[in-house]
Amino acid sequence: MNIVISNTVNQPIYVQIKNQLKEQILLKELQEKEALPSIRKLAKDLQVSVITTKKAYEELERDGLIETFPGKGSFVAAQNHELLKEEQLKKIEDQLAMVIEDSRAFDVGLEELVDMLTLLYEE
Repeated sequence: MNIVISNTVNQPIYVQIKNQLKEQILLKELQEKEALPSIRKLAKDLQVSVITTKKAYEELERDGLIETFPGKGSFVAAQNHELLKEEQLKKIEDQLAMVIEDSRAFDVGLEELVDMLTLLYEE
């Protein structure tokens, strides 16, 4: 498991941890039923507060990505990958809808928008 914390990103640290773990679970870099480091160990490894890692784990558990068993630890939950992918696609569609709305407001044409998206995607 590889988690990189950045101070230059405009995101709270717990969100960075949550998002990186979520990505690793969705990409199957972390397998179902695989044990995660304890909250204390992860906090120590990342040099962050235990409260920060606890909040990240709580959100992952709330989202159904991990399961925590008292005295045993936290584990990657069994996933319905199709459902998770649909959720991610819905979020992307919502964000693209906002981009399209802004593009129309500033008279940016579809071709120019596609060019920008292609350029950014290939970076």
